[in-house]
Amino acid sequence: MLEKLGAAQARYDEISAKLSDPKVVSDNKLYTELMREYKNLTPLIDVYKLYLKASSDYEDAKAALEDGDAELREMAQEELLSAKGRMEQYTEELKILLLPRDPDDDKSVIVEIRAGAGGEEAALFANSMFRMYSMYAAHQGWKIDVMSSNPTELGGYREISFGVEGESVYAKLKYESGVHRVQRVPETESQGRIQTSTVTVAVLPEVEEVDVNINPADLTIQTYRSSGAGGQHINKTESAVRIIHNPTGTVVECQEERSQMKNKDKAMKMLYSKLYEAEKTARDSAIAEERRVQVGSGDRSERIRTYNFPQSRVTDHRIGLTLYKLDDMMNGNCDEVFEALRVADRTAKLLKQES
Repeated sequence: MLEKLGAAQARYDEISAKLSDPKVVSDNKLYTELMREYKNLTPLIDVYKLYLKASSDYEDAKAALEDGDAELREMAQEELLSAKGRMEQYTEELKILLLPRDPDDDKSVIVEIRAGAGGEEAALFANSMFRMYSMYAAHQGWKIDVMSSNPTELGGYREISFGVEGESVYAKLKYESGVHRVQRVPETESQGRIQTSTVTVAVLPEVEEVDVNINPADLTIQTYRSSGAGGQHINKTESAVRIIHNPTGTVVECQEERSQMKNKDKAMKMLYSKLYEAEKTARDSAIAEERRVQVGSGDRSERIRTYNFPQSRVTDHRIGLTLYKLDDMMNGNCDEVFEALRVADRTAKLLKQES
């Protein structure tokens, strides 16, 4: 561990020196990349410095114990125990901070929500989920950009795709992929019976062209007139865009913008992210043991959470967490659940690393 920490400290010092170099400062891309790495290393280096200070205090206390003065030895014994306790605390923190980071954690994302079982009630819950993520994004200072939607007559969504742009978006939202189940009494239910419906959520890291190679010859690009529920938002021009990636059969479409060019740009963003996710899933399947360590597999068919409205209860099945704060969560106050998932994932990886 100390060898890794020494290497991290050397890299941190190297980056620090480069960030004051005028040539680096003038290169926006390089400067941004170095700043990101510097920021990611800072928590580790801060704790490492505390560990070194505690270690130094420990050695000083050991030396003082050899002094003949009884009062000084008593003080040294107290400092020895204190320093040892701090070293143990910082050692555990450093183990966690040294865990490999997900390279996608800093990326913005594209979220897809699709109504599953439950008909119109599922579509209405898809809208509720979109509202929840939108409010959470607002709390985080992130930006939401709707890319594609298929609304229903009653205000739900058969499906909706939207981008979320900001700092460490994927790190906080990546555990949301899977099946979300809702139990509530639909407004259209006169007998007051509880109905169970589902929506499927997929969280895709947004990637650049350099991350995925797409041959333009492999694409079929179609244009059509956009449409909405009840005939609303219908364009008289063919501004909506559908792109088909022929080798994989992946289809993306966007009709939210009035400009065909803007819709095409958004659709291409979605395509890059979908193909990147497919490659990532294939890699993860090749290292199945690593997938088992993670909180959930990220599989869209996995039931991950239940929202029970009559009991105001939300249960995350992957970590056995139950909270009676459903209204809070649906209003975008999701940090308690999201943080519990992050900690559980980190703890599982730490246990695997030590086994």
